Formats: sequence, C-alpha cells, structure tokens
Amino acid sequence: MFNFINSLKNYSQESFRAARYIGQGFIVTLNHINRSAITVQYPYEKLITSERFRGRIHFEFDKCIVCEVCVRVCPINLPVVDWNFQQDIRKKKLKNYSIDFGVCIFCGNCVEYCPTNCLSMTEEYELSVYDRHELNYDQIALGRLPFNSFQDALVTKAS
Repeated sequence: MFNFINSLKNYSQESFRAARYIGQGFIVTLNHINRSAITVQYPYEKLITSERFRGRIHFEFDKCIVCEVCVRVCPINLPVVDWNFQQDIRKKKLKNYSIDFGVCIFCGNCVEYCPTNCLSMTEEYELSVYDRHELNYDQIALGRLPFNSFQDALVTKAS
C-alpha cells in the first residue's frame, strides 16, 4: 500500500513538472507573437548591405601592373593572370584576368593586398546562374560597374 502511494505521488509530481514545462513553452510562443516579422520578401524587398560587405570583385584593367600579388595571397590561388613580357619596354603586359566566383570564398585578401588598388569589393551579391561556368568572370565582366539593385523601381529597401 505504501509503494502505491509513493508511485502515485511521484506520478503527480512528474505530471505537474511536465505541465509547467509545457506552460513555459506556451509563454515563450506567446511572447514571440507580438514581435514584428524579420522575413524579407526577397525579390521585391532587399536588405541594405553593410559597409564592409564582401560582394563581387570589381577589376580595373588599366591600373593592374601584373604583379600577381592577388594570386599569391589567395588561399586557393584563384585569380588567373595571363600576361606577356614585352622585351622592348621590359614590362609585363596583361592579356587576360579572370576569377571564378563559383570557387571564390570572398575572403578579400586579393583586394586588401593589391598594391595599385585595381581590385575592389562591391555590394553586388546576386550571382546566381543556372550554369556554373557562367560564374567565371573575365576582365570585361569584372570591369563592369556594379549594379545597384535599389535603382530598380519595383524594389524597395527592407527596414
């Protein structure tokens, strides 16, 4: 008889404890009801990127001195630099410069260590494509000025 009373007592204590935990969960849920939504309706609303955002890399062909520092500091040796050595002026001449953004980790080392500042990070983050080979940007695509998505009349800034 005494065991039955102890087991009934333990059962009731555990039931009250479980009900208290469920009640605490409901209180947390009710507290979140009053909060405003954080979700952004992406194609129509866009978040403002921070000042130090690392987006697509912009390349200025005329400033490049073909020192290849960007290739040496890149953790994955990503920038591909093709050049010719011109004997008459004893300088390297840049033929082609490309970066594959499908592989790039956007660390920013190439931008930070470039001695002539021919590389810069933009706020452009919409790099989605259907074919991964389209993410291999040459100097023409890298030299394209970044598109400001807030210039689109259909897009509003999310607060």
